[in-house]
Amino acid sequence: MNLRRDVFQAIADPTRRAILLLVAAQSMTAGAIAANFDTARPTVSKHLQILTECELLEQEQNGREIYYHLNPEKIKEIDDFIEPFRQMWETRFNQLDEILATMKKDQK
Repeated sequence: MNLRRDVFQAIADPTRRAILLLVAAQSMTAGAIAANFDTARPTVSKHLQILTECELLEQEQNGREIYYHLNPEKIKEIDDFIEPFRQMWETRFNQLDEILATMKKDQK
């Protein structure tokens, strides 16, 4: 049974976020990724499987090695979803800054 994993559940895990940050800089093999963590290699492999199922990572075979790299289109989908929230909070923080500046000016 092929379960469709949710992207946001996948990135909720700190280890998977760390893996995404690692491969953002360069494509890496599972072994190279696992070397950055104090967990068993099968655990890292499971994280890679989840990230691949969510299409956040893509695999590329090079000889006997499989390299993992980011799927920029899927990362862009996440960014597109988050952007309206970022804009809303930025607006709210700017309004709060203005209120605080006014209050500080009025206290003088």
